[in-house]
Amino acid sequence: MRVTSEFFVSALVRRIFGEGGFAAVSRRGAEEAGAVFVSVDRLDGTFDLYGPAPQAMFSDQPQGRLFEAVFSQTDQPTIDERLKREARMDPDFWLVEIEARDGKVDLPLAQEDEKSDDPGAGFFKT
Repeated sequence: MRVTSEFFVSALVRRIFGEGGFAAVSRRGAEEAGAVFVSVDRLDGTFDLYGPAPQAMFSDQPQGRLFEAVFSQTDQPTIDERLKREARMDPDFWLVEIEARDGKVDLPLAQEDEKSDDPGAGFFKT
């Protein structure tokens, strides 16, 4: 069973502050199951964006939340445009903004199943 979005976001923000960093919830989504996005300000004018990893990426369903990198070292308008598109599809998402000069944020990242030369390989779960 996964923890609620509200609990996950609260724990993430608390952990970042506990490590001496800065994090803020800039958009509150659905308390129970809203998608969580994390924007990382590298403090050099570039940003990273992490979003929920698609469930189709996994052969076995994970127990907790997993993220994937949506953008790496991009500008703020690119992040804003992506989040505007997300809001049109799913207005109940959360956005957590974190400052991390080195871009390192300890998020559970999805590891894709092994790559294959066949683009259709792994399309159907076995």
